[in-house]
Amino acid sequence: MGKNLIQQRRGRGTPVFRSPPQAGLGRAAHRALDEKEKFVCTGTVVDIAHSSMHSAPLAFVKYSDGEVVKMVAPDGIKVGDNVNSGASAAAEKGNSLPLRNIPDGTQIYNIEANPGDGGKFVRASGTFAKVISKTDKVVIVELPSKKQKEFQLECRATIGIIAGGGRLDKPLIKAGTAFFKMRSRNRFWPVVCGQSMNAVAHPHGGKRSSKKNYPFSVSRNTPPGAKVGSIASRRTGRRKK
Repeated sequence: MGKNLIQQRRGRGTPVFRSPPQAGLGRAAHRALDEKEKFVCTGTVVDIAHSSMHSAPLAFVKYSDGEVVKMVAPDGIKVGDNVNSGASAAAEKGNSLPLRNIPDGTQIYNIEANPGDGGKFVRASGTFAKVISKTDKVVIVELPSKKQKEFQLECRATIGIIAGGGRLDKPLIKAGTAFFKMRSRNRFWPVVCGQSMNAVAHPHGGKRSSKKNYPFSVSRNTPPGAKVGSIASRRTGRRKK
């Protein structure tokens, strides 16, 4: 009796693939977008905490109007530091402001996809994006993948580099450490290739046909009997640009 593939099981949203709601400290985001964002609101970092659902530490910022916001902590911030949020805030480390007011070449993170969504891009530890140029309608930003993306002028971002940049430098050493690392975020692990599975678990599974996942591109000079599939492919793999 066969069973669903991993991607099919993941799409159903069963508890195996669902993040535990009690884990972590909640979502880290910018302040709520309102009329106050037209001015500068000053906040103080009251705590820096670790969240199992985030790769970077979170900074708890209490603003002058009483609002407490969880933000992705920039590198070098400490308890007691002041950060500003608003359209006229200075382009300094930890401050959040619209992209239209950020100078070209500035390192930023936690960029909003749409104004007011709290931040969607560049949120992993040690990463940062860079403002490349501006037009009358969009701001062009270079993401950590070196790809350039256009954002709306009113999308907000935070100045600086995300803390925790050396997270991947420490080796896991053993499988048990990797197990608990994946378990903290409810990741499906270990994941093996379809060729290593049984025939009932994956189309590539089983031992009778062990090379179903080889590349199907063939040379232009291949003899007629073998000239099938992607003939003389110009390129293979993921396109970088």
